[in-house]
Amino acid sequence: MHAKWWSKAEPLWVTAEKQGVKTAIHMWPGSEAHVLGVEPTYLDKFNEHEKLPKKVDRILQLLDMEREQRPQLIAAYVPDVDRDGHAFGPNSTEIRATIAEADNMLTLLVEGLYNRNLTEIVNVIVVSDHGMATMSVNRMVQLDDIVDMSLIDHIDGWPLRGLRLKNAEQDVPIMYEQLLDAANQAGTFDVYTLNTMPERYHFANNPRIAPLWIVPKTGWLVIEKQGFDIAATLEAGEEFHPRGLHGFDHEHPLMRAIFIARGPAFPHTPNSRLPVFQNIEVYNIVCDSLGIQPHSNNGTIRLPMKPEGLHSDLGISPKPPNDDPADIHEDPVSSENNFPEPGKESSNTSLPEAPSSDQPESSAKGNWWTYLHDQLEKAKDWAEEFIDSIRNNKDPSNGTSTS
Repeated sequence: MHAKWWSKAEPLWVTAEKQGVKTAIHMWPGSEAHVLGVEPTYLDKFNEHEKLPKKVDRILQLLDMEREQRPQLIAAYVPDVDRDGHAFGPNSTEIRATIAEADNMLTLLVEGLYNRNLTEIVNVIVVSDHGMATMSVNRMVQLDDIVDMSLIDHIDGWPLRGLRLKNAEQDVPIMYEQLLDAANQAGTFDVYTLNTMPERYHFANNPRIAPLWIVPKTGWLVIEKQGFDIAATLEAGEEFHPRGLHGFDHEHPLMRAIFIARGPAFPHTPNSRLPVFQNIEVYNIVCDSLGIQPHSNNGTIRLPMKPEGLHSDLGISPKPPNDDPADIHEDPVSSENNFPEPGKESSNTSLPEAPSSDQPESSAKGNWWTYLHDQLEKAKDWAEEFIDSIRNNKDPSNGTSTS
C-alpha cells in the first residue's frame, strides 16, 4: 500500500496508462499504492470476501461500456485459492472445492464473452503467481538446536531464513560452517552466504539482502523455538499452520505456476504446450498483446509465442518429468522430497465423476471456442455437484454422508 516500495518497479497498469491505454484493475495487489503517481482509469479496492461470480459481473460490466470509456486492459485478482491453500493445504479436500469454484468463475467469464461474440476479439490470460507444498510438523528443523541464537540480531524471510548477526564480520564465517555441517548431515536444507548463493536465484547483489541464508528443501522448514516449539507440538499431537506454503526453490515442480492464454494474440493450435518460463515474462507478453512498449525489464519472451508441441501429443513433445507432481510424501526420516504414487488421494470423500473433455479433431480457431463453450456448459452441473459434495462431505449419488 506504500508507493515508496514500488519506486523502481512499473506495473502493467502504469505502463498502459502512460501510453494512453485505459485500464481497469479489480482488486489486484499493489493497485491501491498510487504507484509512480499513475492511477488506473478504473480501480476496485480489495475485498477478500467478494464472491467470484461478482468478479465476473464486474469484468463483463467493464466490457459492456461504450467504446470511449471501455478499458483495454482488465486485471482481476482471485485470492481464494491461495488463501485456502495456506489454510487447508494444497492437496486437501477443501482446496479442491475452492479450485472448482475458480473453474466455475472461468466458465461464467467464457460464457459472457461467448454471448457477446467477443471470443475472437478479447485475449484471455489466466496466471497464478506460485505453486504450494503441504507442510508438516514432521518436516521441521529447530534452528536453536544448531546455532547460538543469542548471536542473531534479526531473521529475515519465510520460509527462507536470512540471518543478520550482531557481529557479522566475526560470526558469519563461524555460523556458516556450523550450518553447513548441519545441512550436510540432515540433507533437509541448504545454507549460503552472499558469495556462495546460486546465481540462478539472483539474490546477492542488494544491500537489503541478509549476509547468511538458510534455504529449506521444498516442504521443509527451519524455525526458531520462539516462534514454534517442534518437540512440544509433537508431544501434544498438534498440527502446524499454515498447512500449505510457497517460497521454496522456484525450479521445484510443486512451486510451478500456470499460464493459459487464448485470443487473437495467441493464434496457436488449441492444447499447445509452452516451454517452462518464469513469471517475469508475463509483463512483456501482456504488453505485446496490448500493442504497447514495455518498460525496461528482465523478460526475454515476446509475441508471438513459440509452443513446443501439444500437451496431449506425447509422440511429438513428451511431458517433462514431474509435469503433474504429487505432493510431498509424509516421511519424517526422509531427506529427499519424495512423491506418493500417482492417483493416491488424501480424502475419502465420494466425488462425482468428471465429464469427458476429449479434444475435438478439428482445431480450427472458431471451432475451438464453440467446443470450449460446450464443454464448460457440460461441466457446470458437475462442478456445482462437486463443490457441494466436498463442502458437505456427502455422497452425491444418494445424499448420505461418507465415513
